Amino acid sequence: QVQLVESGGGSVQAGGSLRLSCTTSGYTYGSNCLGWFRQAPGKEREAVANIWKGGSIERYVAYGDSVKGRFTISRDSAKNTLYLQMHDLKPEDTAMYYCAAEAVFGRGYNYWGQGTQVTVSS
Repeated sequence: QVQLVESGGGSVQAGGSLRLSCTTSGYTYGSNCLGWFRQAPGKEREAVANIWKGGSIERYVAYGDSVKGRFTISRDSAKNTLYLQMHDLKPEDTAMYYCAAEAVFGRGYNYWGQGTQVTVSS
């Protein structure tokens, strides 16, 4: 059974930093895509960042436009953990953050964590 558990959320002031972690169990990383998503109250879920391995390239990453240059996604398959380092946080980054993982590359996200709340005050 695959499980994803997020941690590291909290309350910070604008300009601050947080690092989110997503510990997985029962999941084989391989070339599959993992990602971070967020959802603020009254808004649709937004893709924040994705990471995957392809061919000889160890790491591909992609970021949503609103977080480029401020957030960094990484993964440590040896520790079964996905990370999201967030810098220069803004009030509009306030949301519940979820990690997700694919079962098969390119087939969509099958597994989701329960979420961790990030609140940024001005």
